[in-house]
Amino acid sequence: MNNHPLVRKIYLYLFSFIGLVLAVTGLVRLVNLGLRSFVFTAADRYSPYPATGPAGNGPSAAELQSYQEQQTTSNRERDASESLAFLIVGIPLYWYHWKVIKKERTNVE
Repeated sequence: MNNHPLVRKIYLYLFSFIGLVLAVTGLVRLVNLGLRSFVFTAADRYSPYPATGPAGNGPSAAELQSYQEQQTTSNRERDASESLAFLIVGIPLYWYHWKVIKKERTNVE
């Protein structure tokens, strides 16, 4: 294991950094999702252009509203699952590699 200490050190710091970036990204995305859901509730609302056919028949306002609510729910669930995935991967990745770095530091000193 001590054949290439520089490569090992670069590996440990790089993967620790990647884990930290993933965890911070997931946390930022979850905070963003919470803000859009509870504080800035209009941030997820879109004004669709009413689709009308040649005869003037298109979806009603209630149908458009229902579709928009379904899309908003779907988007929020997708954002939440991606954010949690970032956290689930990032935190253990960071935690393990940083623990190894700290252990090696105390063994050297």
